[in-house]
Amino acid sequence: MLKSLWSQFLLLLIAVVAIGLSATFLLRELMVRDFREYLEGEREDRAYWVTAALESSYDNYNGWRQESIIENTVWAIMLGIEMKLFDSDGNLIMDTNKAIDTLSPFVKKRVNAISEHRVKEGNGHFTPYTLFLGGRQIGHLEVKFLSPQKESIFIRRSNRFLLISLLALGGIAVFLSIVFSRKMTRPIKALTSAAAAIEEGDFRSRVGTSGKDEIGNLAEAFNRMAQELEVQEALRKKLTSNIAHELRTPISAVRGELEGMMDGLISVDKEALQSLYSEIGRLKTILDGIEDLSQAEASSMMVRKVHLQLQPFLRNIAERFKKSFMDRGITLELICDEDAAVSADPDKLSQIIINLLSNALRATERGGRVWIKAVREKSEVRIEVGDTGCGIRDSDLPFIFERFYRISKGGLGIGLTIVKELAEAHGGKIKVESSYGKGSVFTLVLPA
Repeated sequence: MLKSLWSQFLLLLIAVVAIGLSATFLLRELMVRDFREYLEGEREDRAYWVTAALESSYDNYNGWRQESIIENTVWAIMLGIEMKLFDSDGNLIMDTNKAIDTLSPFVKKRVNAISEHRVKEGNGHFTPYTLFLGGRQIGHLEVKFLSPQKESIFIRRSNRFLLISLLALGGIAVFLSIVFSRKMTRPIKALTSAAAAIEEGDFRSRVGTSGKDEIGNLAEAFNRMAQELEVQEALRKKLTSNIAHELRTPISAVRGELEGMMDGLISVDKEALQSLYSEIGRLKTILDGIEDLSQAEASSMMVRKVHLQLQPFLRNIAERFKKSFMDRGITLELICDEDAAVSADPDKLSQIIINLLSNALRATERGGRVWIKAVREKSEVRIEVGDTGCGIRDSDLPFIFERFYRISKGGLGIGLTIVKELAEAHGGKIKVESSYGKGSVFTLVLPA
């Protein structure tokens, strides 16, 4: 159990709580000790007040005068001191009970009422204080300190309050430790479960994200990783299916011809070997095309956009293709708004335009026309590549962006698939309008 992250978090939080409560106990002990030392100092001061008063009385009357001694003894009990006064020979002169007995009934009642609210401190022994006058001992005083009951009540109540507070706050702290430790470890458990699911092949597994803290950022990063893995897995399955479909025909042809040669039905001559060579070349062309498609689909997730002014960008592409179009007797035109600009990956946008121009070049006869047109419309930019070529049949239009769909002999049917992948990677889309026998217009729509 202690190996789990939740239990470790819980123990850590409980240890912090225990340290905090221990610090509270320590602080309480220090405060009570200081309070008692303060009271002890107060009692010592009162004892010295009484001794000073008695020494002063002895000096004033040149001896021990009964009335003054009684007055000082009553004053001492009012200060919380029970006392016994002895002369220099050790004879008892006065004590607290004898002094109280000399008082009138009313005063005696008041003094007893005050003394009843005090309790004796220590072990019940009297503490001696020597009395001096002019360097000569004139007697000694024995005192016993009486503390007001409110002091002991204060300490008891503070102890009770501290105990209740510690139980309540400690319970709340432990409860919150359990709650927060579970809250902190719940996303990590979810991440662990989702990672285990992906390990078993379930790439649709995701975790919930809440907040923008480190765990929330980790969950978002995990979800992005899972999304990319799911896309890659889907691409892998599609690629495997496409490879199997496209390779089946040439491999079957090669195998049939080889079996015919082995059975003697086909002679092993230059013509037969040329046929095999052509089929192998077809296999290579298919594999190269599949590799191009795979690279386009993978790179569509790594688009590095920059700000592009379309007029110089498209002019550069048109200049590169100008000679190819002139050799075929086809006119290439460029029409572009001066303020047309997009945020796009230059390499991938070039690949889109070049694929569309290559298709237009193949579809257009001598004397035809091909154009590139870029226009800004509100929050988007439209880039057209049109031609006056053979056009596309209505029955073919819904499928021209599908992988390996071909509307004419030659090619693999992946060029427009690559165009669509790269357009969507830019947050845009590709559309087509075509009239069979009159030409086609492909429109790339991108955010401005």
